[in-house]
Amino acid sequence: SSRIFMVWFIAHSIRQIQNEESVILFLVVWTVTEITRYSFYTFNLLNHLPHFIKWARYNFFIILYPVGVAGELLTIYAALPYVKKTGIYSLRLPNKYNVSFDYYYFLIAVMFSYIPLFPQLYFHMLRQRRKVLYGEVIVEKDD
Repeated sequence: SSRIFMVWFIAHSIRQIQNEESVILFLVVWTVTEITRYSFYTFNLLNHLPHFIKWARYNFFIILYPVGVAGELLTIYAALPYVKKTGIYSLRLPNKYNVSFDYYYFLIAVMFSYIPLFPQLYFHMLRQRRKVLYGEVIVEKDD
């Protein structure tokens, strides 16, 4: 999960970035998201789902998702100089495994992976929103 990755392999491991505003940004967004999500689940299980909770579940993401992604990307970007300098989590040749891994370039690849993944997940949530809030049936087109 991106949350485990962001917390343990970025924020926890690279102390120099722990006071970055971008860390606070993604943590606040995640907190609001989880409060909304689990309130929705709880009230739904109790068969007493207030309209505001349902509305919040399918509308807050419109702002929170892009802001959270921005916080994650800015945090990874802020970590890059420290990763490059220290070589944290990198494996250099020669070694007994005869393989190389550069965490710095891995993080750059992770950042680029947001380009195709973010829109796909965001538009999925928009389709879910239309289905749940407005009862629209979404027909997927085959290519």
